[in-house]
Amino acid sequence: MSLVRMALNLLLGALALYVVLLVGLYALQRRIIFLPDRTRPDPVAAGVPEVRVVPIATADGLTLYAWTVPPAVPDGFVVLYLHGNGGNVGNRAGRIQRFMAAGWGVLMPEYRGYGGNPGSPSEAGLLEDARAAFATLRRMGVPPARTLLWGESLGTALAVRLATEADVAAVLLESPYTSMADLARLRYPFVPVDRLLKDRFESLSRIGAVRAPVLVMHGAHDTIVPPAMGRAMHAAAKGPAELWLAPDAGHNDLATFGAVEAAVGFVDRVTGR
Repeated sequence: MSLVRMALNLLLGALALYVVLLVGLYALQRRIIFLPDRTRPDPVAAGVPEVRVVPIATADGLTLYAWTVPPAVPDGFVVLYLHGNGGNVGNRAGRIQRFMAAGWGVLMPEYRGYGGNPGSPSEAGLLEDARAAFATLRRMGVPPARTLLWGESLGTALAVRLATEADVAAVLLESPYTSMADLARLRYPFVPVDRLLKDRFESLSRIGAVRAPVLVMHGAHDTIVPPAMGRAMHAAAKGPAELWLAPDAGHNDLATFGAVEAAVGFVDRVTGR
């Protein structure tokens, strides 16, 4: 076999492997992005017996649920908390405890396909879940002036999108990314992401339309979402915005380094409470 033929065969083999890789990534991308714990958590077992479980009805016919706790005072703030891509609401029990300690109420919806809920997660589906939770908060009598949108990691894109559609008191973004495509390019620089990605979770292009005050919180040692993305989100905000960078924090431990306390201070400043 000539060297030319051998080189051609190697090239064709490499191309075939590349195509197989692309097909695999396309087919499995939602399993890579969404990492749900499908078991239904129990509030008491999770350490938050104060939680009440309420139903969430989505526009596309699913019945989900949310964990909720009222604020310490009748006119207190209530956090609509949109969690990240992994686990379920039970993994965020510590957040609920911190919000309660601050006097805030919380409504934490569980996404479709997570925590024993029906359905399968996707960007469009999770957005419907977030909208349904927002509508539930309104039916509970919580007005825009007392509503805080908190997005955690994946949930930051949902929070930004909701904040472009409705008035809220403040938007609190924990470890935000500019878009899923930008994240994917960092991890798979050899993949034509723009052609393959189903769920784009655009935030950088939308945050300029948010008029509520925005707090961006990021860990300086975040190895999952680069701090540069948090800085970019802060820079792109058109309304009042602050950047809180925790020098010793990573991606999942911002609360340990004072994120909730930073958010409380921010909300007090921008609302005058």
